[in-house]
Amino acid sequence: MSDDLRVADNPAEQRYEAWLDEQLVGVLEYRPADGLVALVHTEVEPGLRRGGVGTGLVTAALDDLRSRDAKILPLCSFVRAFVHRHPEYEDLVGTR
Repeated sequence: MSDDLRVADNPAEQRYEAWLDEQLVGVLEYRPADGLVALVHTEVEPGLRRGGVGTGLVTAALDDLRSRDAKILPLCSFVRAFVHRHPEYEDLVGTR
């Protein structure tokens, strides 16, 4: 993954956005859900899917949510698999 990847929360669109230079290359959509943040869908530009953009996007989003003391509901299969592979994020998973 490029060191130039920048991830930012866009609350108006309810998504985290991954940017390379001035190009939007990925999004992680979220929705409020019973006191949790439901992470519902991750999408990365097709040509960058094996380049670490998705991992960088999810890592930055989870780190940001942790800093806000938020709990997540990982509905997105990519996020669910990421948390499974990275147990240091399991404490973010909330229950309904």
